[in-house]
Amino acid sequence: MASSYRCLLASLALQFVYLLLLTAPLLPHVHGAAAGAAKSKISAVFVFGDSTVDPGNNNNRVTVAKADFPPYGQDFPGGNATGRFSNGKVPGDIIASRLGVKELLQPYIREDLELGDLRTGVAFASGGSGYDPLTSVLTGATSSTGQLELFHDYKERLKALVGEEEMTRIISEGIYFAVCGANDFANNYFSQIPMRRYQYDLPSYIRFLVSSAVNFTLKLNEMGAKRIGFIGIPPVGCSPSQRELGSTECEPVRNQAAQLFNYEITKEILRLNAEQIVLGSKFAYLDMYNNLLDLIKRPNYYGFTDVAEGCCGSTMLDVAIFIKNRPACPNVHDYIFWDSFHPTEEAYNILVDKLFQQNLQDLM
Repeated sequence: MASSYRCLLASLALQFVYLLLLTAPLLPHVHGAAAGAAKSKISAVFVFGDSTVDPGNNNNRVTVAKADFPPYGQDFPGGNATGRFSNGKVPGDIIASRLGVKELLQPYIREDLELGDLRTGVAFASGGSGYDPLTSVLTGATSSTGQLELFHDYKERLKALVGEEEMTRIISEGIYFAVCGANDFANNYFSQIPMRRYQYDLPSYIRFLVSSAVNFTLKLNEMGAKRIGFIGIPPVGCSPSQRELGSTECEPVRNQAAQLFNYEITKEILRLNAEQIVLGSKFAYLDMYNNLLDLIKRPNYYGFTDVAEGCCGSTMLDVAIFIKNRPACPNVHDYIFWDSFHPTEEAYNILVDKLFQQNLQDLM
């Protein structure tokens, strides 16, 4: 009897092992598919920052940093000047589209926002903003701190419409981008009214900016953002308005400042990830500096012919309200820069593609 019982157990064990071997090839596939689905789940896209990602939040502000008039928007759907500082779409739109969330990322400060816009994310960015609060004062922009206050307002508004549970889900499953810092150098530290240069030497000012940027990121994290992409400062000295007058060479000191900031913020992001400030949070540095510099150094490879001039001009007064209703160049596709500071939609498309090919997937 005992012998028969042992034989029965052995037979059952063999059948169980056989079943495992038969189904084993399927198990990793099922697990991977589920993990992949969870990994790619994005409820909404949110963008904070400056004019490179402002889709029109400044339209009703008292500021020179506006773009809701021609020639801005000449290649935007319908040929409309919406407040985007480009001839067409800006990075927030392109990122949201690439992620399959929606085609356009609307400004939060817009009266006709629909529930669908709110559920899938908005932009809080303001042209002229920076991590240094003085930068926003100088340009009349909404500061980075002010943008966080708008985000708080957004959360309350969304909660009133969809309930707290759904609001929390949208916030936690969203993806966030911070695009700021260039104005702190171009319109503040290196400006013709160098107040900050009297207070800080360059390394000290960069430490101040990095600290401000980290505080911004942590506050956003505390407010529910779990996936935050930090887009680094571009090569500011290569913008047409920042080059020496008539020079085809990039201004080196501004570029060095941007590089040092990016280096320091990268270290901070690595630290935040290592410390896992909030369980399940992800932080990523996204390299705009070298990607834009590659376009500038190899324009022919990307189909551009002009790297030092803007389609709408190249001086400090060839941007924002200073080019209102001025005709643009007829061959915008030849240019990396639309005005004296902001790239064209075509350049933005290439830059966003590069981010997706590199480490943007770290936030998925």
